[in-house]
Formats: sequence, structure tokens, C-alpha cells
Amino acid sequence: MKRIIFILFVFFIVKANTQNTYQAIIKDEHSQKSLVGATAVLEGTNNGTTSDENGLIVLNNIPNGRQIIVISFVGYETHEEAVEFPLSSQEPVIIYLEEGEELEQITVTATRSTRTIEKIPTRIEFLGAEELTEKAVMNSTNIAMLLRESTGIQMQITSPNSANQSIRIQGLDGRYTQILKDGFPLFGGFAGGLSIMQIPPLDLKQVEVIKGSSSTLYGGDAIAGLINLVTKKPEHEEPELSVMLNQTTASGTTLNGFYAQRFNKTGLSLFTSANRQEPYDPNDDGFSDIPRVRSISFTPRFFVYPDENTTLWMGVNGTFENRIGGDLQVIDGQADAQHVFSEENLSKRFSTQLAFDKKFANSAELRFRNSFGFFDREVNIPNYQFEGSQLASFSEVNYAFSGNNTQWILGANLFTDEFNEEQRNSDALRDYQNTTFGAFVQNTLDISSRFVLESGLRVDNNSNHGTFVLPRMSVLFQINDRLSGRLGGGLGYKLPTIFTEESEALTFENILPIDQNTIEAEKSIGGNFDINYQTVVGEDMTFSLNQFFFYTRLNNALILSNDPNSNNFFYENTDGIVDTKGFETNIKLTYKDFKLFLQYAFIDAQLDFDNNKRQKPLTPKHNAGAVLVFEQHGKWRLGLESYYTGPQFLSDNSKTRDYWIVGFMALRQFKHFGLFLNFENFVDTRQSRFGDIVQPPINNPTFAEIYAPLDGFVVNGGFIWNLFEKKDHHH
Repeated sequence: MKRIIFILFVFFIVKANTQNTYQAIIKDEHSQKSLVGATAVLEGTNNGTTSDENGLIVLNNIPNGRQIIVISFVGYETHEEAVEFPLSSQEPVIIYLEEGEELEQITVTATRSTRTIEKIPTRIEFLGAEELTEKAVMNSTNIAMLLRESTGIQMQITSPNSANQSIRIQGLDGRYTQILKDGFPLFGGFAGGLSIMQIPPLDLKQVEVIKGSSSTLYGGDAIAGLINLVTKKPEHEEPELSVMLNQTTASGTTLNGFYAQRFNKTGLSLFTSANRQEPYDPNDDGFSDIPRVRSISFTPRFFVYPDENTTLWMGVNGTFENRIGGDLQVIDGQADAQHVFSEENLSKRFSTQLAFDKKFANSAELRFRNSFGFFDREVNIPNYQFEGSQLASFSEVNYAFSGNNTQWILGANLFTDEFNEEQRNSDALRDYQNTTFGAFVQNTLDISSRFVLESGLRVDNNSNHGTFVLPRMSVLFQINDRLSGRLGGGLGYKLPTIFTEESEALTFENILPIDQNTIEAEKSIGGNFDINYQTVVGEDMTFSLNQFFFYTRLNNALILSNDPNSNNFFYENTDGIVDTKGFETNIKLTYKDFKLFLQYAFIDAQLDFDNNKRQKPLTPKHNAGAVLVFEQHGKWRLGLESYYTGPQFLSDNSKTRDYWIVGFMALRQFKHFGLFLNFENFVDTRQSRFGDIVQPPINNPTFAEIYAPLDGFVVNGGFIWNLFEKKDHHH
């Protein structure tokens, strides 16, 4: 009898324990695919787990009674399941998650699609709010660091005196990358000068990077790729107000402020930024490695919402900056017969934006965009002055609609670009005018649940260079729930202007005008392929890998040549090609509150013309990085990072050494307040430790090509003050 009672007791104990286990299979509501890595947490506890490769979650040790299981997955609406324990059945239930609005918005901006980022054939790299906060902590003045630490992107310093930087994607010069702000091309031609240095990151909501030709929607300039900077907009009736103060040991101070609020049918946002930088000379050679800077910018925007399907917004941006670098005595106003050299840049940037969106039934949407931009810049060096202004405009209308398993985007746009140079000497003026009208169509077709085809065609007609036909195609193939791939390619072109990295390095001196009748537009053909794999390892670890391959070939590449009979430089088309090929590897590991990012880029950029083939100067073949992040949401964010840059070739074909940069960042967040401290490049890697930057005589110096950091070890710290807490509307 005792034995029977014992057996029954054990049976009921086991049964009670099994009833305290919750099992569910998590699937996408539309595709019915299992979601790997979804998180399930017993509300009010730390008891949680993640779904396996079959989408199965098994949550143990649940008390009796009514319990809430919270299920979440990146890009999907959070689901709350009320369950009464003990359970009457142990069969796993199936839970379908809906795609969330937040991730949808990631794709609307850069690709003008209503798909989530995983379901678009175009490969998009995305930086969200957390990454942007981290980068703003590390550099609140501009977006150079944000871009520099992305795989395969190189920030090239074009002048040690202005500290201007140009962005290179896949080894191609900055002029082949199109920078957009909220979809507006505000930084092309002459306005591309100093642009990277004049975009603070605090008002950015997200950043989207597309590498490779993206000509269909945005025109021929996007040969190497495009970067779309998406700003914050008023989303809530509660005011959002942030203030950030940053101070560096290199004598730099930045104050940024952002305000946004929605008032039923209207909304308002305002972003302001001020930067004061004193000249900084870490190697004590008497010349600045960071110039003196005084800059201020403001961006007010007004929003109107006539109904829930209509949005109209208008914005203005103004940036005024004075930067001067060179001999410290000259900067301090103590010039004499020997100390005479400085480079002063005075710039004014002013632009307007107008956007109208109207949604109709069946997911159709009409969009209109218009912007005007004015950029004026004056450069002063001893015995030479350069000044010019650019007036540019952009207008576009497009219409998107969907059918059975297909989405269409039709549109047309008009670009105008006019540059006028002030007559400062007897040299010929380098004025130009470009007017380009373009029409485009793009189709995204779901051939099956695992195969999506995106095809596009753009036709541009330019007032100086005729007609360009630009086809483009990308495919997405989903091998299984963990493995997918993308394959794409297209054509592009670039109109010739003197505004290149080479001209910037020469401060535009002795550069002859471009003859629009004889110089041809640069043309490109390119393709890329990538494989993406993600899985869950155990209950607490996830692993993802993206392997990306690329190739781009430039014909009629524009190069700067020297006239042997004079001191003049002139632009001409090459008789050969410029091509760049390589691959990028990105690995992400997460374990509880830790994230490890590993990256490597191999870039083989070759100049093949004038019977000479060689590696493109100032383009390292090998770049690698490792970033370890510890994050407790709303409390701590700690980051340790190291980046490796391989040897490079200079213009004289000499080879540089390789180097490492190591940094550490700490951010402590409270309810309305955050404190941060960043140790940037604490191994003090700088080019002046490898060789002289300034070549004598000091009254007429020449400067080495820049291939490594100039400022070395810099500490910065400050605070972020969120004066009003935005209520959590995140699902």
C-alpha cells in the first residue's frame, strides 16, 4: 500500500511540474515561417528563453495561477499571452507575430518600400537609435566617426589644415557616394565640400547605407552607394526635448539641442548645434592638427497632418562655419616674416525642404519632394583666394502602388546644379550649369515565398552630356529560415566637376576649368552578392554572419593631370579603367547583455591606365575591427573597440605602415539624464609618430598625404539631458 501511495505521489509531482512548463511555436503571421531567436519572458520576472531553429520556445518553472507570457522579436509587434496554470494540455500552441511599424519605417525611407528590411532584395545596412547614441557620445560634432567605423567605409582626410574628410565606400572616392538627408540630395557637387564635418548626429533617428549602384531611385551619382540620414520627427503629443554637452581634451566644445512635439493636426521640431574648437597640436610642430572652428547650425521644421493619410512638412537648414588651420602663430594673430601660412575656410550652407505624402486605398501612396540649396565657401591661403557659390534644386513626384504579389514605384525628378566662382585673379572661371531630368520605374515581385525579384530602370537626360539609361536588378532568395542571399547589379554615371578629393587637397589652386564639350561623364557597372546566416545557440546566445562580395568598374574615370609646361592641373578622362573588388565579413554574437561584433574588409582598388596598373593610393587592402558592447537597457552601455588599418600606397608609390586604433566608451543612463566618458584612440596612434606632416620651409610649407589619424589620444565627456520623458509607445 505504501509503495502505491509513493508511486501516485511521484506521478502527481511529475504531472504538476509538466503543467508548469509553457511551450509555443512562434511564426510570422504572413509567411507562416518559424521565427528563430524570438524571446519569451514571464512578466515581472527574469525567467525567459529564446526560440530554437524550429521557432519553439520552452519556458519552465512557471508558478500556478494566471500568468502573462511576453513574446517579442525584433521588427515585430510584442505579443502578450495570458495563460492559466496548471495547463490542461502540454501541446505547443502556435503564436503568430505581426510585423511592427518601427522596422517598416527602416525600409520606407531608402527604398521607398513597405517591406521589412529582411524582405527587400536590396542589401541595406542599418544603424538605429542605440548605435547612433553611442556614436554621438564618441563624436557629437559630426558623423565622421559614425561612418568610419562601418565595415568597408573609409574616411579620408583631404586636408590637414581644414581637417576635411571625404567618405570612401569600397575604395571609391567620395564623389561616387550620394549622401541624402530624409531622401533629399543636399550634399552634391560644390556643396559636398566640408559636408561630412557639418552634419551633427544628435537629431538622427536612423542611418541607412546601401553599397553598390543605387541609380534607379536616386540617380547616377550613387555609384559606390548611398547614405540616407533619417532625422527624428514629432511623433507624440508629449514633448521630446534633449540637450547634449560634450567637452574634449583637444579643446573642443559642442552643445546640441533637439525639440519635437505633435499638436493634433500640426507638429514642430527644432535642432540646433554649436561647436567651438581651439587649434590643437599634439606633436608640437607649431602647426594645427585640428583647426580652430566656430560653427553654428539650426534646423526648424513644421508639420501638418490634415488627416490620418496625409502629411505635409517644411524645413529649413542653416549652417555657418569659420575654420582656420596651419601655423599656430598665424591662427593666434601673431604672424611675422617666417610665420605666414594658414588655410581659412568660411562657409555658409542654407537649404529648404518640402515634402507631401498622401496615402490611398490598396497601399497606394503619392509623394512629392522639393528642395533648394545654397552653399557658399571661401578658402584663403597665402597668395591665393578661392570663393564660389552653388545653387541647386531637386524636385520629384512618385507614385507607389501594389498588386497581387507585386509593388510598383513610378516617378520623375528634376535636378539643377549651378556653380559660380568669384573672380579673385586673372585665372579662368570654373563655372558650370547642369540640368538633369529623370524618369524611373521600379518593380518588386514575389515570385514565391522564398524568391523576390526587384528590377528597375531609370532614364536621365542631362543638358551637357545627353541621355543615360540605367537598368538595375536585385534578387532575394530565402534558402531556409536561417539562410538567405541577395544578388544585384546595375549601371551608374557621374557628371564631371572639379570638386574632387584631389582638388580639395590643392585648395583648388591652379586647376583649369572642365570643358563640358570634351570631357565625358564617368560611367560604371557593378554587382554585389551576399549571404546572410543567423541562428540561436542554446538559450542565451545568438550568432549571425553576413558575407558580402562586390565589384565595380569605372570607365572614362576622371583624373587630375599636371601640365608639364606650367604649374597648372587639368582633368581628363582615362584611357583605361578603374575597378574595385573585394569582400566584407560581418559577424555578430550576443550573449545575455553582451554583444560582440567582428568585421573584416578586403578592398582591391586598381588604377589601370596610361600603361600602368597599380593599387589606388590611400586605399588599404585590409581593414578589420572588433567591438565588444555590454548593455543594460536604460542603465549602462559600455563599449571596447579596436580597428586595424593595413598598409597603403601613397601617390609616389611608397608604402605606409599599418596601425591599430583602440577606444573605450562608457554611458550611464538615468531616467532623464545620461553621463558619458569616451577614451578615443588611447594607444595614441597618429601619423606624426610615423613621420613629419609638415615639410619645410615653414613660410611656404608642403604637407604629407594623410593616411592615419592626426589628433591621437583624445578623451571626451559630457552629459545628455532628456528634459521630458517620452511615453513608451513602442509595441
